[in-house]
Amino acid sequence: MFASNSSSHRWHYSLIFLLGLLFSTQAAGHGGVAFEDDLCVINIDFMQAHFTVFQPETSESTEYCEDIPNVTRSVFVMEYLHDLLTEMVLDFRIVRDVNDVGRFASWEDIEAIDDLEAATVFYEAARMEEGGFYRTSYEFLEKGTYIGVVTADHPTEDRNYNAVFYFRVGGRDWGTIPIFLALGMLLQLGYWASTGGWQRMQERMLG
Repeated sequence: MFASNSSSHRWHYSLIFLLGLLFSTQAAGHGGVAFEDDLCVINIDFMQAHFTVFQPETSESTEYCEDIPNVTRSVFVMEYLHDLLTEMVLDFRIVRDVNDVGRFASWEDIEAIDDLEAATVFYEAARMEEGGFYRTSYEFLEKGTYIGVVTADHPTEDRNYNAVFYFRVGGRDWGTIPIFLALGMLLQLGYWASTGGWQRMQERMLG
């Protein structure tokens, strides 16, 4: 009896551990996009901007962040959360995720792309925006995973700052979630069997 209870506890703890790992992995896997008070925020070095994507032709004023549902014209809006950004010129680039770096994309991953121009699907030349907002749009032609790159030039010094963030167009990227869910179900089934569930079911079926 003691061995059976010990085995049941092991199944139970393993299930809790794997499910906890699933959700902690998803929560930590947002790369350059952070979520604060349900808002998408990108870090441009030490500066931040509220980042939003709209698809007015298909979903009117709905806001998106990492998961952009439709292959259509998408409007990118950044609201500056740091005063220094209002004094900078910014450029914006959208790159296909050719090396499959996903949510952990970084500036080093952009530098590692062999032919950045060939991987680039959209580039907006550097400009300064008034009013604390940066706005541009691009009409996507195919679904897939992309990396956004924002470069801000310091107004008085010879240096710039970068923000790199992953996003998907044309459907949510479920990543490893199905695998973890399947493992969770298997562990739950094993736990059920180890606590006598299978035997009880057979007894009910036979009598």
